[in-house]
Amino acid sequence: MQTKKVFATGCKKTGYMVSFVVEVRGNPRPLMRHQNLFGRTTMKLLKKLGLASALIAAPFMATTAFAGGHGALKYVLVSHAPDSDSWWNTIKNGIALAGDQMDVEVEYRNPPTGDLADMARIIEQAAASGPNGIITTLADYDVLSGAISSAVDSGVDVIIMNSGTPAQAREVGALMYVGQPEYDAGHAAGMRAKGDGVGSFLCVNHYISSPSSTERCQGFADGLGVDLGNQMIDSGQDPAEIKNKVLAYLSANPNTDAVLTLGPTSADPTLLALDENGMAGDIYFGTFDLGTEIVKGIKADVIAWGIDQQPFLQAYLPVVVLANYHRYGVLPGNNINSGPGFVTKDGLELVEKFAGEYR
Repeated sequence: MQTKKVFATGCKKTGYMVSFVVEVRGNPRPLMRHQNLFGRTTMKLLKKLGLASALIAAPFMATTAFAGGHGALKYVLVSHAPDSDSWWNTIKNGIALAGDQMDVEVEYRNPPTGDLADMARIIEQAAASGPNGIITTLADYDVLSGAISSAVDSGVDVIIMNSGTPAQAREVGALMYVGQPEYDAGHAAGMRAKGDGVGSFLCVNHYISSPSSTERCQGFADGLGVDLGNQMIDSGQDPAEIKNKVLAYLSANPNTDAVLTLGPTSADPTLLALDENGMAGDIYFGTFDLGTEIVKGIKADVIAWGIDQQPFLQAYLPVVVLANYHRYGVLPGNNINSGPGFVTKDGLELVEKFAGEYR
């Protein structure tokens, strides 16, 4: 009777069940994605065959585990963002919409305070819950690579998004990377600012524990052709503290040509600081990422440009890729760069309409 319950999900005969698992769930990944293709593929295959045997004894699990793309696939997105960072609402919207459109189950998890050691534990817990895939940021390779590699080795498909690099994604065994190369984005911004006459700047780093954030500041300095030195401050994430630190730096360094912020968390208080000290509209101001106040600043000619890494795509596309990979065995042949793109006053219509939601 148990065997009949298992095959009520779509399999026909006992002998076909093994073939079904091999064909649908065991298709090998491209060689460029894995340094040890045979070992990992074999490990995954043995795990899935073991699960197939377990399903005969526990048939209630069959409807979600081996539906051949027609049952419930589950994906967990783990980010490094603290609860206080509203920029990640776009990520949450992206994964939710992709889940609805692809008819899969999705879940968002994060460390409430942004603690990366806590994030590593969350990745381990997510892998232990048995999802079909994990989509995760790689904000610090040293802290997170072990947990991610272990998830891959346990048989969970992983896509790295938002932070980290394509090379690091390969190292941990991920299928691919979807995001914006942060140093390159900062360098492009620095070259743009240099062309506008900027020679010195303040980089307001609200997440200095993340190497990706520092890469933005370093790239900007290199694009300008200057040393980063003390031009980057650790602003923290408290809005009042950020505002006061920006005011203090600009008071001590009144000849600063430009301000660079790394997202709404630092941009919004910086806007208040510049309004208070009378520099709004006079000092060159560029920022990473978009948000409601940033869009207002661009419209008011206080912010020259915002770098759009299109976070919506960073959450949305991995779900689409994973669902099609698990259902049909298809996978893009390369990583996906979601940015950078520069948003100026001339291109604000759709950005303004969906800022903080999908942009």
